[in-house]
Amino acid sequence: MTVQGYDIIGDVHGCATKLEDLLIALDYQKADGTGEYRHPDRQAIFVGDLIDRGGEQLQVLRTVKSMVDSGSAKIVMGNHEFNALAYDTEWPPGSGNFLRPHTEKNTNQHRAFLDQVTSDDRRRYLKWFRTIPLWLDLGDLRVVHACWHEDSMRLVEHQCGSSTPFGDVKHLVAASDENDPLFTAVETLLKGPEISLVDHGQPKYHDKDGHPRENARMQWWNGEARTLRDIAEMGGNFTTEAGEPYPPLPELEVANTLSHIYMGRVPVFYGHYWRQGTPKHRQDWTAYTACVDFSAVRGGALTAYRWSGEKQIRPDHYRSSSAM
Repeated sequence: MTVQGYDIIGDVHGCATKLEDLLIALDYQKADGTGEYRHPDRQAIFVGDLIDRGGEQLQVLRTVKSMVDSGSAKIVMGNHEFNALAYDTEWPPGSGNFLRPHTEKNTNQHRAFLDQVTSDDRRRYLKWFRTIPLWLDLGDLRVVHACWHEDSMRLVEHQCGSSTPFGDVKHLVAASDENDPLFTAVETLLKGPEISLVDHGQPKYHDKDGHPRENARMQWWNGEARTLRDIAEMGGNFTTEAGEPYPPLPELEVANTLSHIYMGRVPVFYGHYWRQGTPKHRQDWTAYTACVDFSAVRGGALTAYRWSGEKQIRPDHYRSSSAM
């Protein structure tokens, strides 16, 4: 098959019905005999986070893995696939300790996968997760789960030898150790960089789940960012410790913290950031970056970007499932 374009699909999070609806809307059809979805001259690319939260975990994994195995799709790792590997890995072996501790919080975040993907299925898909790259650079487009950051990519390649490091458990161990440089690199690629509000004289806040935080996600896609207000990603439902709406951040120059800002001229596609509604705001895309995560598991539509060789992002190329 000669690939004429790519359909970059956002975080699925166990929403198999929405995924199949979107694939059909994008003109993918089930192949006779195998059941995997195919397009005659396009490939899908999944930005990771196939698992957790939704009620159709196993069907999502079956659908996506069959597409990747047959060459109908590519995929990059999401933080939820990484978390699944770390949660499953006892280290040191026989110690009863795991790279992702089995706390109540971590177990609850992972509950849907644990309940729905069991026994041999779980072993099969965890083995597959180890083969998923952290990013894809296809020349004319780039795909990563949370942040395209070339310094972090170079560190991964230098320390691990490839963009697919977790076939070797020692790399998973290093990426789970806050004192290892690989930890910060993988956190940046899979969760995105953060900026300290407290270090810039701002109060802590409570996030949408009520957890207290002092760091904010960085809007690394905003090439025009110069101030704390520009760069910090603050959700509209964040509150102060007193329960009041979090106030607007100041126009404070933070130029010395902006090394993560993407200044490239190759389109980058990413997920992770829980956009709301449909793509319509400038934070959803810039000339060279496009988010494809529109909260499918929280009532939004599963969303894709249909790339056909354009050099800059065209917002009319977004496509969404009709299933809600």
